[in-house]
Amino acid sequence: MTAPLTPPHRPSSDNPWQTPQHWDGPGKAGPGSRPAAEGEGDPGPELLRAVAVALLVTVAGAGLGLLWVWLAPRVPLISDGTAVFLQDSEGEEAIGADGTFVLLALGFGALTAALVFWFRRRGGVATVVALAVGGVLGSLLAWRLGEWLGPDQDVVAHARAVGKGVVFDAPLQLRTAVAAWLAWPVTAMVVHLALTALFGPRDPEPEWGTFPGWAAGGPVPGAGHGAAGPGTAPGGSVPRVPPTGS
Repeated sequence: MTAPLTPPHRPSSDNPWQTPQHWDGPGKAGPGSRPAAEGEGDPGPELLRAVAVALLVTVAGAGLGLLWVWLAPRVPLISDGTAVFLQDSEGEEAIGADGTFVLLALGFGALTAALVFWFRRRGGVATVVALAVGGVLGSLLAWRLGEWLGPDQDVVAHARAVGKGVVFDAPLQLRTAVAAWLAWPVTAMVVHLALTALFGPRDPEPEWGTFPGWAAGGPVPGAGHGAAGPGTAPGGSVPRVPPTGS
C-alpha cells in the first residue's frame, strides 16, 4: 500500500514556506499591518485648511501696510509755483520706500511661514501654495493700503494746497513693485519648506506582511534545519548507505 497523496487543490500543511491565504506580499496589507486611518486620503479637509491659511495670510497684509506707512522714509518736495521739485536731488529717500517694503515683506514671509508650521506641524503642497497665494495678496493689500493712508497721491493739488516754497511729502510709491510683491511669498515658501525638512514628521517605514507563525512569535519555518543538499535527508540527517558486498 502507498501513502495517500495530497490532493492537488489542497496545499500540504507540512510545507513551512507556503504563503498564507491572506498575505498579499511585501508592502501590502496582511496580518498585523496598520489599518488605514478614517478619512485618510480625503483632500477636502486639506483644501479647507489651505484656504484658511491663504485668507489669514492675506489679512496680515494690513499690518504690513500700516508698518510701511509708519517706517518708510518721506521724500520731501517743494514747489516754486509753477513746478514741483525734489528738495534734495541727491537724497536716497526715493528708493527708501521700496527697501522698507521689501524688508518688511521678508519679515512677514518668515513670520507667517513659522506660524503656519507651528500650528500645522506638517508640510504639504496645499499649505505651501496657500502661503504663496496669501503672500501675493497680502503684498497687494499692503501696497494699496500704504498708498491710501500715506501722503496725498495728487502731487499738484497737494502743492497748491500748501503753497509756494513749502516743503511737503511725496506720496508712497513702489518703483520695483514686482520684486516687492514677490518678496513675501518666496520667503514664506522657502522658510516653510526648510522648517518642514528640519522638524517635520518623517514618513513611516513601509510595513511588510508577515507569516502567521512569525507574527505570533512562533519559530521561523525551517529554522534549525540545515539547507538540504546532495545526499541530505529531509530531516537534515545524512542517509545511511548500506554496505556493499565484495
